[in-house]
Amino acid sequence: MSNRKVLLFIATSLDGFIATKEESLEWLFKVEGEGDNGYSEFYETIDTIVMGRNTYDWIMKHEQENFPYVNKACYVFTNQERENTEHVTFVNDKVIDVTHKLKQQAGKNIWVVGGGQLIHEFIKEDLIDEMIITVAPTLIGQGIPLFVEGDFHLELSFLGTRTFNQFVELHYEVKR
Repeated sequence: MSNRKVLLFIATSLDGFIATKEESLEWLFKVEGEGDNGYSEFYETIDTIVMGRNTYDWIMKHEQENFPYVNKACYVFTNQERENTEHVTFVNDKVIDVTHKLKQQAGKNIWVVGGGQLIHEFIKEDLIDEMIITVAPTLIGQGIPLFVEGDFHLELSFLGTRTFNQFVELHYEVKR
């Protein structure tokens, strides 16, 4: 059995949104951070990335088709028929089945990039091992919530905080 962990590493507004309703992150980029706010350090701990199709499409649009995770295995959950690319495997299997397969394989940790719907599926199925949530000192009032209402209950154990200028990183482990 592998010791791979599933990690949620994400930024949120203080009022709990990961993007505006228009999927904008402009509010996030206005916050003064420090270096890359711990991203490079985190990125070295993972070798597999999972994300939802909307997040993938957003990344491809905003990165001008330059996929930013070329050195990692990447799985995109979708209900659409999509052709795999050089860097991405599109899957329409259940989140729980794909995750169990990935956790059986040898390797580093697995990063749940987003978005909100996929994060909800991972939480509902109790698949996340640790949450690293970076809070921006911004209220955006409405948008795509980090955590959507649902039928789940997770207890967390606090592992620590770090600050990156105006950002505060909260690190939790899911109790099992």
